[in-house]
Amino acid sequence: MIKPGTPAPDFALRSHAGEEVTLAGFRGRRLLLCFYPKDFSPVCSDQLSLYGQIKPELDEAGVELVGVSIDHTWAHAAFRERLDLDFTLLADFHPRGEMSGAYGAYLDAYGTTNRSLVLIDEEGIVRWVHEADTPLEVPASALILDALAELA
Repeated sequence: MIKPGTPAPDFALRSHAGEEVTLAGFRGRRLLLCFYPKDFSPVCSDQLSLYGQIKPELDEAGVELVGVSIDHTWAHAAFRERLDLDFTLLADFHPRGEMSGAYGAYLDAYGTTNRSLVLIDEEGIVRWVHEADTPLEVPASALILDALAELA
């Protein structure tokens, strides 16, 4: 997993809307990357729904939440609509897991991303990370809010 204090690896991925999204596009804003395994799985649905519930707190803290998985943009669009999410989902689809791998969040044995969180500051430096022990463990929303409080 990438370490705090490290410059965040650049990326250019397609969003759920098919638009290209880059790390440089977040310059001047804090970014929370939420890596998760797959759209529509019960555990991922629960995880992203929980994070959607704390989005107002993230917005208030000046943090932009972005989900990342290896699913395609069309799956992301349908998943986002099904869960009524109002944050961006990025497709690390091709080459599969390349961006997730650069952040240390790709699990070769599973062919998917692990549940990992990476907070990047306004200058593109990683400030906080959390990696779940297994893809079945959902990092609690409180973990994110506690990390933001400690970094404030």
